[in-house]
Amino acid sequence: MTHDAVQAATRFAAGLAEGAGERDRGRVLPYAEVGGMSAAGLFALTVPRRFGGPDLDVPSLVEVFRVIAEADPSIAQIPHSHYVFLEALRLQGTEAQQRRFFGEVLAGRRMANAQTERGSRTVTEDATTLTPDGAGGYVLNGEKFYATGSLFADWLAVRAVLPGAERAKAVAFVPAGAAGVTICDDWDGLGQRTTGSGTVRLTDVTVPADAVVPYTPIFARPTSYGAFAQVLHAALDAGIARGALAAAVAHVKRARPWFESGADRAVGDQLLVQQAGEVEIAVRAAEALLREAAHAVDLARTDPTDESTAQASIATAIAKVATARAAVDASSALFELAGARSAADALNLSRFWRDARTHTLHDPARWKVQHVGRWLLDRTRPPRHGLL
Repeated sequence: MTHDAVQAATRFAAGLAEGAGERDRGRVLPYAEVGGMSAAGLFALTVPRRFGGPDLDVPSLVEVFRVIAEADPSIAQIPHSHYVFLEALRLQGTEAQQRRFFGEVLAGRRMANAQTERGSRTVTEDATTLTPDGAGGYVLNGEKFYATGSLFADWLAVRAVLPGAERAKAVAFVPAGAAGVTICDDWDGLGQRTTGSGTVRLTDVTVPADAVVPYTPIFARPTSYGAFAQVLHAALDAGIARGALAAAVAHVKRARPWFESGADRAVGDQLLVQQAGEVEIAVRAAEALLREAAHAVDLARTDPTDESTAQASIATAIAKVATARAAVDASSALFELAGARSAADALNLSRFWRDARTHTLHDPARWKVQHVGRWLLDRTRPPRHGLL
């Protein structure tokens, strides 16, 4: 199944690259492409075997994300939260909840996140609430932003606060078309333009108790939840980096040599060759660190201990920093390698840098470097908060 999944992703990605520039330019929302991803089985890869799924290992899932991101990073990002909240379901859902929602996924349904709020003091704070309705269920109220994939989703995974002084959180699985749910197409980022990452408004949405999964307990014990989410983000950055470098190689063949080089072609310019080699080394290093992190996350997911989950978080933090740097650097070097003509708006090569710069703002690399340093110097385990 590992080989089949990566091959399916490779075939799917082959049809994406050609239209990626035009989708980005016109902000053409990829409903057909997301439907094609579903048809290829690429939304059901982690459904456990006992529920009829392939239960794909993390290294293979990471490669699926990387391959698709190399072709179109916006489309690759759409299933990210789908897989992350399926992981929350795996960790915290009851047997009945797992059977129900994994069954929904196997039937072709897609999930999207509604977790982050724009007006809160930090990204971890929520004002969205689940209030008991007096009949055994809840009423959901709040507003979310950065709800990636929500325009294409059948279900929304909404992070909300439960009643009580402890401010515990839960995930409410809500049909995207439920009464009181409004999904707004108002994402206006400079990159990742077609991810459907806008606003979700929730007004007196009825939520049955059996659609609510505890969220806070995930971080009370060692799990690979945060590292799992982050390694998929790193895969997206690695894909952007490789896609940008591939575009550079294609366009440098048509570039003119700098007159001082004495070369007949741009690829004969020794300084350009040097720069290309440096970028390739950085991208390959990032890809290698990504593979290492994916294996560490897979181990921790199978056998979650304090040590294994810490190792997974640190390996993933290292990979995330390396892939983010590679994505931004490669997408910038693209223009230096391909020359002045590459800046023509008609080519829309800026999409690589815009996608890289937008996606790498998801969470700051500087804090990952801090946690890596503390682990190195005195084996301080990274915190459990979902972003490591």
